Amino acid sequence: MKQTVLKQAAVAAGVAATALCGVNAHAQSADALLDKLVDKGILTTKEANELREETDKGFRKAYQVKSGMPDWVTALKINGDFRGRFETFFSDNDAFAQRNRWRYRMRIGAVATILNNFEVGVRLTSSEANGTFGGDPISGNTTLRDNAAKKFIFIDQAYGRWTFINNKTVAGSLTIGKMENPMTFSDLVFDPDYTPEGGALNVVYNINDQHAIRLNGGAFLLDELAGDEQDPYYVGGQIRWDAKWSQRISSTLGAALLSIQNDENLISANVPNVQGGNTRKASTAPAVNFNPIVIDAGITYNFDSFPCYAGPFPVRIFGDYINNLAADDHNIGFQGGIQIGKSGKKGTWDLTYRYKYMGGDMWYEEMTDSDWGAFAQTAYPNSGGLTGYVAGTNLRGHVVKATYSPTDALTLAITYFRAFNIIGGPANEDSDMSRVQVDASLKF
Repeated sequence: MKQTVLKQAAVAAGVAATALCGVNAHAQSADALLDKLVDKGILTTKEANELREETDKGFRKAYQVKSGMPDWVTALKINGDFRGRFETFFSDNDAFAQRNRWRYRMRIGAVATILNNFEVGVRLTSSEANGTFGGDPISGNTTLRDNAAKKFIFIDQAYGRWTFINNKTVAGSLTIGKMENPMTFSDLVFDPDYTPEGGALNVVYNINDQHAIRLNGGAFLLDELAGDEQDPYYVGGQIRWDAKWSQRISSTLGAALLSIQNDENLISANVPNVQGGNTRKASTAPAVNFNPIVIDAGITYNFDSFPCYAGPFPVRIFGDYINNLAADDHNIGFQGGIQIGKSGKKGTWDLTYRYKYMGGDMWYEEMTDSDWGAFAQTAYPNSGGLTGYVAGTNLRGHVVKATYSPTDALTLAITYFRAFNIIGGPANEDSDMSRVQVDASLKF
């Protein structure tokens, strides 16, 4: 009788937790209650596991009835974020007129978890229209203008994923579609808003509780040509070592090899030409091939506390290096910096400084950070013909950023960019460009 009453109480507690806290809170609430009953000796571990299984079955049935989802969908998670931004551009070159603008980025997505370790995800984003190509591939920002004209929404992610193994030692998944970047790179290589299209493999091997090896790789389309079978695409493989040496010290080390195939078809008529820096042929295709190696490293030390900071205080030193083995000149890029603190949770903040150097032909210009650019007073020879503010490659300079999270959901930030062109324009004009961004971001 006692066991039956406790069993009913545990199941009821799980259902109540679900109703109050939502899908993700269900498992945590029920499991926590059952763990306490085991600790107190009221239930055995076997009985607790049986109750977990029964609770899960009851939850799934109630969830399916309530949501109208088929019985093979076990969970549906909605998430997203909004960022409001004011930014200003100014230069020492009098030919550049200072510019101010207000922008926003809005993203909303859903992830459905399906039986047999499958997952389907979709995310929509704001972005500027880019001619016949759709939205900007490296930015979700939309500028407030045109008498409050209605703004565009684009598909930012649309993917299916199968987790073919997942245990304490090894986890592995296959993803196909338009996805979050499956490889870990800084904006020296990929803009954070870039969501590649193709197939990816991700595997994690946990050597022990302190060390893990990650293998990331895939193949991704850059364009599909109706009249040519030589579609441009890129392939890549990456290995990473994450280590936790003690409660205070952790580190990361990564190495990757990337390669773009059929890049002779990356002409301006086929793909968006929104950035500059690469040497180009008369056809507007890149004049060099891209087969870079990329190495990154970082080390973090956690102090017990710091004034005006909630929790342990991390200090991280990091760096990246890229070398395009297929080019003889202007093929090197690197950055190094330091970050003190880490924002994202209530009462936390960070301050970051980076120095960046990006040779013109180190990597394909249309994938790198769109927020960091210099001034081109006149079009550079063989560079795509862009003038004014031009992001991409052929840049060197500084980035300073301060961020504060007054709540878990809200983060405030101010960023200062200062950049110069490495190789000057035809008249060797002053390319200095400063850009200041003030952001307020809300996540849900």
